[in-house]
This record gives sequence, C-alpha cells and structure tokens, in this order.
Amino acid sequence: MTLPLSVWNTAPTSAPAQRKGRYVPGSAAHPAKMLPAIAAHAIKTYTHPGDLVLDPMCGIGTTLVEALHLGRNALGIEYEPKWATLASLNARSAAQEDGTGTVRCGDARHLTGLAPTHTRGEVALVVTSPPYGPSVHGQVRSTRDTGERGVVKKHFRYGHDRANLAHVSTTHLLEAFTEILTQCRTMLRPGGTAVVTTRPWRERGELIDLPSAGKAAGKAAGLTPAERCVALLTGIRESQLVSRQSFFQMKNVRDARRQGIPLSVIQHEDVLIFTRPRQHDTHTTTTQHCRATTVSAARTNHTSTSTAALRSRTCTPRDGHGGR
Repeated sequence: MTLPLSVWNTAPTSAPAQRKGRYVPGSAAHPAKMLPAIAAHAIKTYTHPGDLVLDPMCGIGTTLVEALHLGRNALGIEYEPKWATLASLNARSAAQEDGTGTVRCGDARHLTGLAPTHTRGEVALVVTSPPYGPSVHGQVRSTRDTGERGVVKKHFRYGHDRANLAHVSTTHLLEAFTEILTQCRTMLRPGGTAVVTTRPWRERGELIDLPSAGKAAGKAAGLTPAERCVALLTGIRESQLVSRQSFFQMKNVRDARRQGIPLSVIQHEDVLIFTRPRQHDTHTTTTQHCRATTVSAARTNHTSTSTAALRSRTCTPRDGHGGR
C-alpha cells in the first residue's frame, strides 16, 4: 500500500483516453462520469489485491472497472436501470480470473438490503461521488458537429425519474447522502476507508460548498475524517498545468460571466477521505443525534450554520437576474 499524497496527478491524459477500450458502447452518454484515474488512484492507495471495493452510486461502473482491472472485487449499486445495465456490462468485460463484479439496481439509501449478505462489514474501500450541480454535467454539440447554427446540449440528465437524487434540492441531497454514508459505514470493515469526490458549483450566483457539506455528512454518518486531498482534472507538462476542460464547461463559464457571475472552470476534485473506526461503535446514540441535528438544521432557514456552509458566498449578477 503506497503512502497517500495530498495532490493526486489523475489527469495525465484526457478522460476519453483513459476510458478508451475499457467501456462498452453507450457509456459515454452518462452526464457525470468519474475520472477513471481518480478511482484507480484511490483503489491502489487504500486497498490490496483481493479486497472488496464498493460504489453505492456507481453510474456506468467506473469504480468497478478500475477495481477489477487492479485485481480487486467490486460491488456497485445504481438507481437508474439504464446505467445499472451498462455498469454490469462494463464490470463483466473488466472482470479478471480471480475478481468478481456485482451490480444491483436500487436506491443506495437501502444499500445494506441490496448488497449480498456476505459483503456486510467486509468492504475495504468505498469510492463514490454525490451528484453535482447542472453546470458541470452533460455534453454539447457545436455548429461544427451539427452543421446548424447554435449549440445543442445533450446527455445532461441522469434519467427522468424525479426521485433520482440528481433532481432534488441541495438540502434534500445532503440529507440523503448522509443516509447513504451511514449505510456505507455498516458495509465497511473496521478500519475501512471511504473516498468521496466532490466539487462546489454555483446556483443563482451563490457558491454551493458541497465539499464542506460532504465532510459534515460523513461525520454525521459516524465516519472519521482522515484526509482532504486534491485530484487534478488537468494534466502537468513541464511543471505547468494543462487544462482539459470540455467545451460544455467552457460554454457554461462564458455564459455565466456574461451575466456577471464570477464562474471559473473547475480544475480539480476535492477528495474527502474517511475511515470507519476500528473499535466497535459505542457512540451510536451520539452519532444518530448528530445526524438528526444536521438534518434538522438543513431544514431551517438560511440563518442556520448548516445551511450557511452550503451558501458560503453570494455574488450578485450585474443584471439582477440569477443564473446557473
């Protein structure tokens, strides 16, 4: 097991180059795929061959594919049947002789009921990511691609089920993500690790500090914060960062700046690393009280401490209108 680094060099090549030849057709349509090198780095750093890796919101199965290629076993849960099917196909194509990949379709808030019974308390590593804001999701086709004027947005929805956490408010997302991490704590073996990748976004001019909220969710779920790292979304060449943002991201930034919103292209993921305490959880009551307090605070007005963490900075557009 290698020593952890605070900055992960996870974009030496572009995302399409990292996925080439490793994922089945149709995988590219998912609006918010994890960078494969981020999952691979976490798996190599925090597990050994033969360990079990879990992603409770696995999408097309990036975490599973990288785990299987590295000789680990993999378990994924995915809410949307379309993505669960693709994740299963990707895991099957990546499976090695000694590794197994399992995908279950369902709500990660019921993780312990969906996962095979023998995996409870046996997971060495959880790698996952909550849904981000719409400004970082999707793809676009330009005039050069379509031959028609204008830019067409595509592949920007996880699905049409309004119960999908990608469609809920930030407050509801935080509440649900705390529930999911609580389930993950049960799945982890004592001393096991949970890696959560996240990033902030802007909503109607306000900065949504999802990394800080994610840390609070992990603590409320009974996990112990261990590290906070940076996973680069840019390459490094001759000591200089090489930006790899998509045309979609650049368009969103330009549109926001025209409205007076100081949006910038995100060049890294915040990586939150938690551990499950090795000792038997003797403070369940305290943990549950903490979670209840967090959820209650999230439901109050914007004057609460919890909500203030989510609305950490407000920027007023020059034209007086909000924007994403």
